[in-house]
Amino acid sequence: LLGHSSSSRQLTSSMFTAMFSIINILAGLAIVPLFLYIRNPYIFHDLGYAFRAIRCVTRMKRKQKLSPSFLGCFLEKVERHPQKPFIIFEGTSHTYSQADRQSNRIARVLSTHAQVKGGDTVALFMGNEPLFVWVSLALAKVGCIASLLNSNIRSKSLLHCLSCCDAKVLIAAAELRGAVEEVMPTLLQQGVRVFILSDDSDSEGMEGLSAKIQQASDQPLSPHLRANITLKGPAMYIYTSGTTGLPKAALVTHERVMQASLMFSLSNVRENDVLYLYLPLYHSSGFMMGLCGAMETGITVVLRRKFSTSQFWNDCRKHDVTVIQYIGEIMRYLCSTATVHPEDHKVRMAIGNGIRVDTWSDFLQRFGDIRICECYGATEGNIGFINYIGKVGAIGKENFLQKMTTPYALIKYDTEKEEAVRDSRGFCIEVPKGETGLLVGKITPRSEFRGYVKNKQQTEKKKLQDVLVKGDIYYNSGDLLQIDHQGFVYFQDRIGDTYRWKGENVATTEVTDHLVMVHCIEEANVYGVAVPGHEGRVGMAALTLKEGQDFDSSATYQQVKSCLPTYARPQFIRIQDALMVTGTHKQMKRGLMEEGFNPAVITDPMYYLESSEGYVPMTQDIFNSITEGRIRL
Repeated sequence: LLGHSSSSRQLTSSMFTAMFSIINILAGLAIVPLFLYIRNPYIFHDLGYAFRAIRCVTRMKRKQKLSPSFLGCFLEKVERHPQKPFIIFEGTSHTYSQADRQSNRIARVLSTHAQVKGGDTVALFMGNEPLFVWVSLALAKVGCIASLLNSNIRSKSLLHCLSCCDAKVLIAAAELRGAVEEVMPTLLQQGVRVFILSDDSDSEGMEGLSAKIQQASDQPLSPHLRANITLKGPAMYIYTSGTTGLPKAALVTHERVMQASLMFSLSNVRENDVLYLYLPLYHSSGFMMGLCGAMETGITVVLRRKFSTSQFWNDCRKHDVTVIQYIGEIMRYLCSTATVHPEDHKVRMAIGNGIRVDTWSDFLQRFGDIRICECYGATEGNIGFINYIGKVGAIGKENFLQKMTTPYALIKYDTEKEEAVRDSRGFCIEVPKGETGLLVGKITPRSEFRGYVKNKQQTEKKKLQDVLVKGDIYYNSGDLLQIDHQGFVYFQDRIGDTYRWKGENVATTEVTDHLVMVHCIEEANVYGVAVPGHEGRVGMAALTLKEGQDFDSSATYQQVKSCLPTYARPQFIRIQDALMVTGTHKQMKRGLMEEGFNPAVITDPMYYLESSEGYVPMTQDIFNSITEGRIRL
């Protein structure tokens, strides 16, 4: 009995010990989340984003096995909900099924009449309209590479874009007939076939396509026509400005398009959302993120030709818009209009880039609790960020999953020498948290940089070698960023000879080339200057005049008006006796940029581009009106 009693006591003691151990383990497990939260208040947001990213990528991998193109996402939605509105444009609604059938007609005409085939490059010269969408889908259906031309370019830039991608077919909107006719003799010499989206054309070498499209069958085409498509193959060329002075054609693969289309899903866009899209479809933000993102999620798109401040909220109310895309300048425009109360609209999310901190706060105060999802990336780049938390002012948030899959770094950069700082071993130096550095992304099979078509020099210029270890290669973003101790990413500045205005990149070399064509101008130094209350930098040019010549404001205005789109025209002109250059004869811009356009600071003669009169003498009253917001640029 004593032995039995002793055994019972030992068993009871063991049970209590095990129970206390389990309780301690559970208590420890309960404390772990608290400990993690104290160390990183955003840990649960980070985990949620990581799980969402894994789910999106897994779904995309399944789709890629069925179809290695964004077209597969579209056709899946056609099958799932054929009668759902896909594009709403100027009072007309087009369903997914209608879009599919109309793109079948265009694809059939391109295949039989234009005789394009898989692998051919076809240039698309159009503004925002449903036909842009139908033609881009048609090109994918016949396996062609789409070259998306900026509808604002003219003359030399237009010919350059066509030649650098070897396009042998040009499809243009009817309203751009004049721009095409201007370069038609050269196109005929180069053997480029030109099709206008109208019933007919009386211009030599230009054929109307609309009548043929309406007569064509709307039945599906054979998938064998696009059998050439692969994930790593080129899907399109999107043009970006650079220091060469002319647009560069960034090669965008099918895989890259499908990755960019995930932006909406990563941001929690739902299938019942309605997107308001006014950004140009020839830009990556409008086409890859906006249009392709809509097809990936299966939502409805309210499409506009261009942004209108006065019609923005009316459109949002009329069509029950829930998601808008933006660039920073657009948000500032909206904040300058009358306040729209939250109960007067259904917008719940804004996705885009370039919004200023003050505009961000003002927007939320004026229009309600709209989730702003700021993001960062470049058409040709291999690294990007998403501010999935909504921290005001941040362009993104670091995430442990992203660090594991796409390595990147912020490195020290010498803005005077315009080069990365290296240590005694020849390697770049990473900056600590809280300091500004140049963003570089490691080039790997998973995070590729394909560069620019027929432009090896500029492609190689964007690469940095031996960055952190011998033999590594990184993509140079050209952007100076800062990452704080909580992992939030902030934009600081852009290096090089490109500045951004009105949502467009402006290449200073191209503007310079046009300015020096004016009879009185000897040299030109073009740069961007900050304007209070405006996003980006507005164009300004420091000029020297030919001996014995006065500044011809009329001739200068006519030159920039006829050769440059509105966003690239210098808003201010500064006349100097001599341009400042470095010891290696590079034009110095930083000092000019810092001096800006204030007549109280600058003694040189200055001129201001007045919209109706051309270049007029710059005065202190004009300066005050601009800085105080009475004149909008």
